[in-house]
Amino acid sequence: MSALTEVASGYRTRRTLPLRVELVRQLKRRRTLVMGALLAVLPFVLVIAFAVGHPSGRDGQVTLMDTATASGANFAAVNLFVSAGFLLVVPVALFCGDTVASEANWSSLRYLLAAPVPRARLLWSKLVVALGLSLAAMVLLPVVALAVGTVAYGWGPLHIPTGGELDTGTAVQRLAVAVAYVFVSQLVTAALAFWLSTRTDAPLGAVGGAVGLTIVGNVLDAVTALGHWRDFLPAHWQFAWADALQPHAGWSGMLQGASLSLTCALVLFALAFRGFARKDVVS
Repeated sequence: MSALTEVASGYRTRRTLPLRVELVRQLKRRRTLVMGALLAVLPFVLVIAFAVGHPSGRDGQVTLMDTATASGANFAAVNLFVSAGFLLVVPVALFCGDTVASEANWSSLRYLLAAPVPRARLLWSKLVVALGLSLAAMVLLPVVALAVGTVAYGWGPLHIPTGGELDTGTAVQRLAVAVAYVFVSQLVTAALAFWLSTRTDAPLGAVGGAVGLTIVGNVLDAVTALGHWRDFLPAHWQFAWADALQPHAGWSGMLQGASLSLTCALVLFALAFRGFARKDVVS
């Protein structure tokens, strides 16, 4: 009886399911390694594509894609541009949608809660690790692209399609701001995937549902007939980071997009925690 009392008195909620334990578990999973490899390979694929093709502006207009080979900074910006709309959505949905649902699918969720790990602690640990991996994925791509682009095209200023350039130091800082904004803009997808993960035992359903709804948002944003209603779609602001890659950076679009994304994400995260606290866990 004294031993049981000693264990109970030493129990600390914060010591259950440490972040480092969850992080190591997720890093060892095959899907994490595969996703990291895919993002690291993309810059090499684009280097080959630009070596084979010959980019040229349409109707005399020069786009960001046409400046990809101007410098390593330009190449990193192009990689971010081609991946922000969809490719970077996948790891976010995967890492956040495969959190709770995977445990339920493996029938290990109830054993974690019986450890005992408080439900809020379980969700918090998994959410922090999932968001950390999502951020790492977004940082990995431009960092590799900057390194590959520098080797292939040289270290130089970022040439702006509309005219002018940013020196290398400023360009790297602005690219960091762009990556940070992309991460914030993807919090809606992360929260949606996380919420779905607490509602289903099928990881594929949570991941696919988040990706699918994100695609629907992109489709609706393309419908110009919606007019100003598109301003309430997170997808409408997903490329607002491009304003940071101008001689005089514009912040209004990023502020609107970030505020909308954070608001939607907080609501979905709150629903996830509230719903899971009342859920009857049987798997």
